[in-house]
Amino acid sequence: MGYFLETLFGGLMSGMLYALVGLGFVLIFKASGVFNFAQGAMVLVAALSMARFSAWLPEWLGFESMWLANILAFIISAVLMVVIAWLVERLVLRHLVNQEATTLLMATLGISYFLDGFGQTLFGSSVYTIDVGMPKDPAFILDSLFEGGILINLEDLTAAAIAAALVAALAFFFQYTSTGRALRAVADDHQAAQSIGIPLNRIWVIVWVVAGIVALVAGIIWGSKFGVQFTLSTAALRALPVVILGGLTSVPGAIIGGLIIGVGEKISEAYLGPYLGGGIEIWFAYVLALTFLLFRPQGLFGEKIIDRV
Repeated sequence: MGYFLETLFGGLMSGMLYALVGLGFVLIFKASGVFNFAQGAMVLVAALSMARFSAWLPEWLGFESMWLANILAFIISAVLMVVIAWLVERLVLRHLVNQEATTLLMATLGISYFLDGFGQTLFGSSVYTIDVGMPKDPAFILDSLFEGGILINLEDLTAAAIAAALVAALAFFFQYTSTGRALRAVADDHQAAQSIGIPLNRIWVIVWVVAGIVALVAGIIWGSKFGVQFTLSTAALRALPVVILGGLTSVPGAIIGGLIIGVGEKISEAYLGPYLGGGIEIWFAYVLALTFLLFRPQGLFGEKIIDRV
């Protein structure tokens, strides 16, 4: 039981990180009705900005405080993501209002490749580290109930707590604020939302800003755990099964989907891996997503759209 709980906790913590990245996809889809393939690149650029400015600022300003460097780097990185969001709306999305979903999808692909190149040009292509003071040492808990206790990673626990707090704030934002309701209206029908006075361009800027902040938090967590490198943009693809499972329009679905996939990966690898040769974590989420696409394509909490002719 101790080993099972240890595996379960590890899966829940990984699932919260998946949910955090998946939220970026859900936010853009709710506002524009298109899947945002640029989310991975946004995570990369945000993480690169945080890593480089936290290293540059002490050199430029002549101080040694890690906390001050991280706070200033976070502010600068957040401003950078706001500027990127504004430019995306001003230069791309504004000219594609009421276009086909395929057109918007191709636009996000173009934005993704641009951000990849922009990040490399601006910050370099080396592997960087982010040190925000997250605890690295593991800890044993419940040692009075189980022999030897249960080993947990304090860094994963801290990251999961941060992700959970951000997820809760976003869920409240969408459900109980006028801007959140406007975002849902825009997602349902662009033209109808415009006809009742909802400013589509402003809504798109807001949602890209929120997605950029989510990408920044996700980039900091992933960069702290694994380092910041250009494969980080492809790491966001691990969140694709999350949004397929939970539903492209559901914030709670992204949370539940992330937890299910995180736990499923860990438990299947721990208990089935020895019999199947290992490597289950690599393909488990995608097989589960394929199953849902075949039998319930809208996901667990997505809206089932019925078109009448």
